[in-house]
Amino acid sequence: MRKEKLEELYQYVEEFKSLYQEPVRKRGVMRPKKAPFLSSQAFQCYLNNGKLIVREKLIKGKGDGSAAIILPMTIDKNVIMVVEPRVFTKETVGVGFPAGYIEKGEEPEIAALRELREEIGCLPKEMIHLDAYYQDEGCSAAYNHIYLARDCEYKFDQQLDRDEYIRYFECTFDETLELEEMGIITSASAKLALQKAKKYI
Repeated sequence: MRKEKLEELYQYVEEFKSLYQEPVRKRGVMRPKKAPFLSSQAFQCYLNNGKLIVREKLIKGKGDGSAAIILPMTIDKNVIMVVEPRVFTKETVGVGFPAGYIEKGEEPEIAALRELREEIGCLPKEMIHLDAYYQDEGCSAAYNHIYLARDCEYKFDQQLDRDEYIRYFECTFDETLELEEMGIITSASAKLALQKAKKYI
């Protein structure tokens, strides 16, 4: 990988590293800063074979946690990657692709376009649906969609949520594959996006 691109990436990773974590407390009682986004609910599940099993379902916000993951490529065939805090991972920083939750009633491709605009300010000329998969079928109904966004152009400023921090940078597709081989790209969604995109690149 080009030295200057690796240095740029490491600069962003260093910026977002988590120094330490502590629970949010108020008057000695642990409390979240706002209403919890994650919760779970237990269900009794009656199977066709007459058996009864109990399972917990993970609930994210107001939906099931389905998401759109986008591998964006510029007109020059560069990949646009994102770097953002992922505080509960070993590295505390994630390197991957734009992604976000699909809102209730929203089509996956519309969610993908919205996330591209919000996270990196891009508009693609073509969207290709690469694959869809369950994120964690043992405890979740989240069904994720992966897209290849071709011929992206920077048209907008980032529109990040409060407490959302994202840096983006470009590199070649081959360099992106190198980053995976180096163990810098570690998320399953990014790895799957890379593999599924190969036949189009």
